[in-house]
Amino acid sequence: MDTMQLAQKLVLWIKDKVLATGSRGVVIGMSGGIDSSVLSVLCHRAFPQNTMGIIMPCYSDPVDEAHARAVAGKFTIPTEKVTLDPAFDALVRALPARTTEASVKRLAEANIKARLRMLTLYYFANQLRYIVVGSSNRSEIAAGYFTKYGDGAADILPLGSLVKTQIRELAKFLGVPQPIIDKPPSAGLWPGQISEAELGFTYVDLDRYLITGEASEPVKAKIESRIAANTHKCLPAPIFSFQE
Repeated sequence: MDTMQLAQKLVLWIKDKVLATGSRGVVIGMSGGIDSSVLSVLCHRAFPQNTMGIIMPCYSDPVDEAHARAVAGKFTIPTEKVTLDPAFDALVRALPARTTEASVKRLAEANIKARLRMLTLYYFANQLRYIVVGSSNRSEIAAGYFTKYGDGAADILPLGSLVKTQIRELAKFLGVPQPIIDKPPSAGLWPGQISEAELGFTYVDLDRYLITGEASEPVKAKIESRIAANTHKCLPAPIFSFQE
């Protein structure tokens, strides 16, 4: 399937899934990254009058908002901006500290940001009678590189079967601004966060492994370890059964 056919199929799939719920349109978080940018364009093609992009800075790099606005402007996607700094600060003040380990504390607080964004998206979806469209891709879902009940929470995941390499090709085809395509992927949860550095392997290596099962032994070990540790993120919560 070529990139044009893939884009068309994704647009039709989004439209079918949304209408099947009885909803009128879609809400999407616009982070300024390649995944949300590609998805925003696809959603706008599916629902030209009923796509709402939400920009949600939370002590974020201003470049990310600039990139989100560049996509919104180029494709005439309506947006709302909700600054989450005050809500984040209030929660951090209210929550007791249970660790002095800096990396653990940073991750716990970063996950608050992702979950605040999820709450915000669902607030708008409820108000508009839309559904929340998530931008997680196959690469990140497989590696568990998302916040459970944060950016992993959505009503539909149109990009969930596409590896990062495919999304880059879609971005080029759809006309996503080049600086967004070129910048290193990041969850944007703290200054200087780079996805590949955090994962310990490149998306090229991860995509190759997911598609072919092939990778160097050290990379394969890292990928398989991460997949095993994060499988629970992709499964529903276990429910006690009287048959067990």
